[in-house]
Amino acid sequence: MTANLPEPSHPDPLADAPELCRLSASELVAAYARGDLSPVEVAEAALRRAEAIDPGLNAFVAIDADGALAAARASQARWRSGSPSSPVDGVPATIKDIVWVEDWSIRYGSTATDAAPVEADAPAVARLRAAGCVFLGLTTTPEFGWKAVTDSPATGITRNPHDPRLTPGGSSGGAAVAAATGAGVFHLGTDGGGSIRIPAGFSGIVGHKPSFGRVAAYPMSAFGTVAHIGPMARTVADAAAMLAAMSGPDPRDWYQQPGTLPPLEAPAFALAGTRIGYWREPPVGRLDPEVAALVDAAVRRIEGEGAAVEPVRLPGEDLHGLFQTLWFSGAAARLAALGPVEHAGIDPGFRAAAAAGGRFSAVDLTRASQRRAEFGRAMDALLARHAVLVSPAVAVPAFGAGLDVPEGSGLSHWTEWAGFSFPLNLSQQPACVIPAGKTRQGRPVGLQIVGARGQDAQVLAAAAALQALLAS
Repeated sequence: MTANLPEPSHPDPLADAPELCRLSASELVAAYARGDLSPVEVAEAALRRAEAIDPGLNAFVAIDADGALAAARASQARWRSGSPSSPVDGVPATIKDIVWVEDWSIRYGSTATDAAPVEADAPAVARLRAAGCVFLGLTTTPEFGWKAVTDSPATGITRNPHDPRLTPGGSSGGAAVAAATGAGVFHLGTDGGGSIRIPAGFSGIVGHKPSFGRVAAYPMSAFGTVAHIGPMARTVADAAAMLAAMSGPDPRDWYQQPGTLPPLEAPAFALAGTRIGYWREPPVGRLDPEVAALVDAAVRRIEGEGAAVEPVRLPGEDLHGLFQTLWFSGAAARLAALGPVEHAGIDPGFRAAAAAGGRFSAVDLTRASQRRAEFGRAMDALLARHAVLVSPAVAVPAFGAGLDVPEGSGLSHWTEWAGFSFPLNLSQQPACVIPAGKTRQGRPVGLQIVGARGQDAQVLAAAAALQALLAS
């Protein structure tokens, strides 16, 4: 399926990106404040970059040049008057085609959904808009975000920016491609079983799944309280800045708990003397030897900085079966919301997942909820004994574009190679993925950093320290 595609022209997705598309959020706003750059010229560069990379990689569902330039002009006026809306005013951003943007047609990667523009921003989008971010367009997703690679009947196959023969992962695959290639700085993704962290790992970028409730969600995902909204970027600092801009309560999200989560500010993370757990065995599937070697090497560097690293195993039994009960049931609910006429054109894999979900009983779901609570309590206890956990981001490196599982692996479902991801959706801990090197074939591998619920600041501080360490 992938053998006839051309060899990649270069291994670095930013190799041909203009300088304006390489700058971080902090570099951009500092230049805006000095008057060295304007949001308009940055938006124009980002739009040109999006148009340039999209034909070969298929990162975007739609690009809104007119809207982006109008927002950039408004941002430019605010900077010139000395009254920016926020510390990220004028930073270009993308939104995944699952999250509502006022007056945009949000299709969830499907031809079976209503094409009419939605009437309101989702809470995270509203906050980014109020902060002055410039929305470039919508990024690709598999249908309804149901799997961990990015292809759909509506938009086709999205390809890895390091090698277009490979998948970038999913379901926030388009966002990962846009981030890696410099088509924007902030990228809004969703993560119900690894959908931010898997493409971050496969594409060599940073992706953060926040503590559940840190970022408000509306409309609620059909996959319920395993689904999170979070930032994707090229650096931890950019991901943290984006998370700060879009976090907070919203009355439309009933699942957010009353009160406030711990603040996002944290001191620098000191590795020396810190107790860190190393989670190396996924609850399902096998860890690829090259991935293991790269992550083991990263852990040795962490130990070399004086951290006390000890092996840990996840508590609980049959986490894979537990996740599939909840995930497939969500798929069944999503499919049931569509009329039978629309079913024919839907991804057959999604229909199969929905059919499996429809066979679960009310008793099955109640027991799954109880087992999930037990696992969550055990994970809280595990994180109480460690500052953070580290693990591979994904058990395998990126594989062929257009496939749901690695060719020749003997696996039958994406969840079987996503064992380092979906357990943390069950337990709702924050988790950040950073680059950890490349395989001999040049495929990126990620390192995942996990913290206690609510402790996004500590996870991001640890991730920033480790990103600097591994890049040195």
